[in-house]
Amino acid sequence: MNEPALLRINGPVLLAANHPNSFLDSVILDTLFSKPVWSLARGDAFKKPLYSRLMRAMKIMPVYRTSEGVENLSSNYQTFNDCIALFRNDAIICIFSEGKCINEWHLRPLKKGTARLAIKAWEEGIPLQVIPVGINFSSFSQFGKNIFLQFGKIIRSTDINLQQPDGLRHAAFNTLLEKELQQLVFEIPKDDLKLQQEKLAFPLSLLKKWLLFIPACIGALLHAPLFLPVRSFVNKKTKDTDHYDSVMVAILMLLYPLYLILLTIVIGVWAGWWALLVLIISPITARAFVMLNRQTGS
Repeated sequence: MNEPALLRINGPVLLAANHPNSFLDSVILDTLFSKPVWSLARGDAFKKPLYSRLMRAMKIMPVYRTSEGVENLSSNYQTFNDCIALFRNDAIICIFSEGKCINEWHLRPLKKGTARLAIKAWEEGIPLQVIPVGINFSSFSQFGKNIFLQFGKIIRSTDINLQQPDGLRHAAFNTLLEKELQQLVFEIPKDDLKLQQEKLAFPLSLLKKWLLFIPACIGALLHAPLFLPVRSFVNKKTKDTDHYDSVMVAILMLLYPLYLILLTIVIGVWAGWWALLVLIISPITARAFVMLNRQTGS
């Protein structure tokens, strides 16, 4: 199945992906598929009732790990039952098979959750298709980045011997899934800057760099009052975590329209109606800055 057709797939589908960049991984998949994509997230994000209602409204369900308290592990049975009910209605669900988000270009050992969910669906006669997904970012610190999204061969119930004991069939499923993901997830050491540049960056010609230089400078000046304080705030709040990039994107996505309106009003005090051009010029110059900015970096 080619990728455009794959993105219009109906379901039931389980997207089994690596997890390099926090909730931004889910957002990207949800924006690409024609049907809404449910996702599974770490259970400790659901502790507060308000957060729990908000997450569920965004089609996110909790999965608990032993590190979040063994007393919560039983809640996973309810989540899996909810997933089965969704699969019966041809839903698409995303699960991050490594079980934890780490900003790196590397496939980590797979947990058993993906295998358990897929096999549970097959045992109940659901024609679930499991699609391996490799997500690769050119950077986890630069605003504006290249994203490489790749899909592997669909895994179906006929690819696993369901008559085997749980341990053997879970291992067989993970072996098959890992083999697919290894072809989709880039393997690049964090300190290998040359390889990062070769595999993750799209070089610009000297002419394009010259053409972008002045608009990029304008974009940097126009957006510095928004970007720099937000970057400082997010750096402090996400210190020693792997959530910086996702939080940065989310906050800027929410604040940028408000910033544009405020910037237009301020400039309008001196320029009158000509200030409305800011609504066009600002995004264009911001794009120029992103294109000229460094594309790689951990």
